[in-house]
Amino acid sequence: MVNWDSVKIQAQHWTPKHALSRLVGRFAAAKAGWFTQLFIRWFIRQYKINMSEALHEDPRAYKTFNEFFTRQLKPELRPLKAAAEHEFAHPVDGAISQLGDIEDGRIFQAKGHDYSLTELLGGDPRDSHPFKSGDFATIYLAPKDYHRIHMPCDGVLRKMIYVPGDLYSVNPFTAANVPNLFARNERVVCIFDSEHGPFAMVLVGATIVASIGTVWSGTVTPPRGPSVHSWNYPSSGEQAIVLKKGEEMGHFKLGSTVILTFPDDMIDFADELEPGSVTRMGELLGTLDD
Repeated sequence: MVNWDSVKIQAQHWTPKHALSRLVGRFAAAKAGWFTQLFIRWFIRQYKINMSEALHEDPRAYKTFNEFFTRQLKPELRPLKAAAEHEFAHPVDGAISQLGDIEDGRIFQAKGHDYSLTELLGGDPRDSHPFKSGDFATIYLAPKDYHRIHMPCDGVLRKMIYVPGDLYSVNPFTAANVPNLFARNERVVCIFDSEHGPFAMVLVGATIVASIGTVWSGTVTPPRGPSVHSWNYPSSGEQAIVLKKGEEMGHFKLGSTVILTFPDDMIDFADELEPGSVTRMGELLGTLDD
């Protein structure tokens, strides 16, 4: 009997994921007139997207698929509910994949799989050291979700790291079947300092993710070659990049995953959160761990 789960995973191994993703990216950025409109309307029906939440509800307002996919929401629909100083806000709409303790520098991916924190953050132990016994949250963004990414708390950007890699799907099925998934996919790592301590936001690429962008640098991917690249930023002065809780910090052009890492004793995740919990930007992720 055919093991269809194995077939699906093998198909991902053999698919030319980068070539496919860049091809889709070209189409997503193209102003293809009626064809773009046809595809946007199909996508809305296929994934049951609630366009009444969009700032521009009419699909004809979007000249490219990327414009549609990174659409803004009506601001009143995502109020910053976790507004108190001791509260952390969900950075995205999506669903919790996993969350919990980082154990001796390893992050839980799915049953039978974990991966290296240091590898996830680009390979420099100095970047991962503050988080090696801390806490993490992995949030999966489905195609139907809002794909702009916001700050969980106030932060000053210290470092951005581009890490080249594969482009496997990051849906729950693949996470359960591809070892080291999040530390092998292409990703952008953003390390911030806050008054409560440092934290990292990892924006993970995936199959047909046309690009990852940030508000301070624009498009970071498609890739800049096979090497890890990093950028350091000033902590103060006019050149410092300071973002407030709830402010937009980046976006995906097609869906993917955000991984948050915190030091030990910085965050106490909300009691109701567990794998599968739906997240909405601005709602309570956790509170300061006193």
